[in-house]
Amino acid sequence: MTSVDFTIGIILLFQIIFGILGNFALLYHYIFLYFNTYKARSIDLILRHLTVANSLFIIFRGIPETMAAFGLKHFLSSVGCKIIFYVHRVARGVSLSTTCLLSVFQAITISPRSSRWAELKRKALKCIGPLNVFCWVLHMFLNIRILMLMTAQRKKENMTKAMDFQYCSARPHDNDPGSVFAVLVFSNDILCLELMIWASGSMVFILYKHKQWVHHIHKHNISSRASPETRACRSILTLVSAFVSFYSLSCIIHILFSLYDNTTWWLIKTSALINSCFPTASPFILISREHCVTRLI
Repeated sequence: MTSVDFTIGIILLFQIIFGILGNFALLYHYIFLYFNTYKARSIDLILRHLTVANSLFIIFRGIPETMAAFGLKHFLSSVGCKIIFYVHRVARGVSLSTTCLLSVFQAITISPRSSRWAELKRKALKCIGPLNVFCWVLHMFLNIRILMLMTAQRKKENMTKAMDFQYCSARPHDNDPGSVFAVLVFSNDILCLELMIWASGSMVFILYKHKQWVHHIHKHNISSRASPETRACRSILTLVSAFVSFYSLSCIIHILFSLYDNTTWWLIKTSALINSCFPTASPFILISREHCVTRLI
């Protein structure tokens, strides 16, 4: 084990500790609110699914990568590799979809009553539960190929056509429908990113118009304190910005993957570090403004 491997292992270990603590604390808070409040808050349902997805990603991606960084190898069977990679890929997809759902729902929630989206406010409340379930089912299907690809790494294995993760390997088959699943996953990611950008832009525009209206009505009596809705929107905008930033870096890493015939260890570790940043940071972004976020409908 080199000093670089040890440093990466330490960073991953800190990500796991802070990520699990943050997500579990947030999840406990939402469960506590669910059983101890009379008014149901629909946005909490989305946040619970997001927190569960982020927790699963950290556990199933972060822990094996940390063990490998500290020099452990061949500690998973083929079944273990399939489960580990399948769960973390599903969790990654659900994290993307629920972040998209969160931003779109927030944009609909704060839209003016006179707008064409006003009718969606009542309907959106009924759709949140089914849409969250749909996100899990969709990504379970989109990542079913992982169960066919992943296998345990053998000590004397030719890695020419396989992707080496140091503890598992991905070996495509002759009749592997990889291009079909890649197109489906990529299309889903692009759609979610476009919706997030649209929702973020809509929230910024609505908040700007609201601020201008309030300033016009109360020129001489303006409170310097932002409304709970405004502060909640800012936290969600911060969350979306963080996701898009880390996702863009992850895409760059995947492009580099395609440029190498044999995957190098530093690409694997860099990918693990970047992909774990959002699940680790997101609970603290939400916790910082939790008293505003959970007051919404």
